[in-house]
Amino acid sequence: MPAPKIGLALGSGVARGWAHIGVLRRLEKEGIKPDVVCGTSIGALVGGLYLAGELNRLEDWSRELGKGSMFRFLDLRLRGGGLISGKKLFKLIDESVGGISIESLPVPFAAITTELGTGHEIWLRKGPLTSAINASYALPGLFSPQNIDDRWLIDGALTNPVPVSVCRALGARLVIAVNLNADVFGMTDVGEENLDRTTAPDVNGGGLFTKSSPVNLLKHRFFDKSGTEPSIFGVMMSSLNIVQDRLSRSRLAGDPPDVTIAPRLAHRGLLEFDKADEMIKEGENAVERALPFLHHALNVLS
Repeated sequence: MPAPKIGLALGSGVARGWAHIGVLRRLEKEGIKPDVVCGTSIGALVGGLYLAGELNRLEDWSRELGKGSMFRFLDLRLRGGGLISGKKLFKLIDESVGGISIESLPVPFAAITTELGTGHEIWLRKGPLTSAINASYALPGLFSPQNIDDRWLIDGALTNPVPVSVCRALGARLVIAVNLNADVFGMTDVGEENLDRTTAPDVNGGGLFTKSSPVNLLKHRFFDKSGTEPSIFGVMMSSLNIVQDRLSRSRLAGDPPDVTIAPRLAHRGLLEFDKADEMIKEGENAVERALPFLHHALNVLS
């Protein structure tokens, strides 16, 4: 029998998504290459850049991020559908994969998003890769929704955090799921220590505001903790943590993958983008732990 068609479902998890880089590196080392890649949120980002041949660039950039430096790319604004326009981050991604369409990628790829008006799960399988990635990680209330084909789209984590079902629909016989939230039950830390008044994003990229100005008061209210009480941003991210955990359990119970790769990242918050070295290494370790199951599944289906 021919080798089975392998699908790789890269799950959501914000900063924990750097572990996807380690997963892809270790699978490549083992000679396992996916025939289908589907990603949600950060999974769409890593998966899309991987297929576009830009994984090295993404890895180098992630390893260079210092504490709070990710927030230089977030441009706060006071109107629109999100507190962050995302233009800086969009430009950063576009510099790597601008002009690349999903149809031109070497294997089938889908970025998972959610339609704002209906709550429908949307699979983006054609068109500009950059637009699909940006729509997949558009956290509601934080990033502005993306308008694609006259539909307002937001983060796919709200409907399908680990897109196993999409891999199967695209013809994968063996589906490998990378679940970044497998061990986070009861863990609501989002890494708010990475936020402070010097790293929180400025409105429209400006930096000429006094500490007492309405702009900075809003910024500090949104990002700063008040004693033991979490910040508004922290509450939003912790809520996402809960949604991802609960929805992943439900979706994976109904459509389980053949092999699950589960990086142990519960001790790391959703905002700890400066921990790429550790998370990439844990992605590699997670593959190592799953290799016996993976090789057994390949043997059964080959």
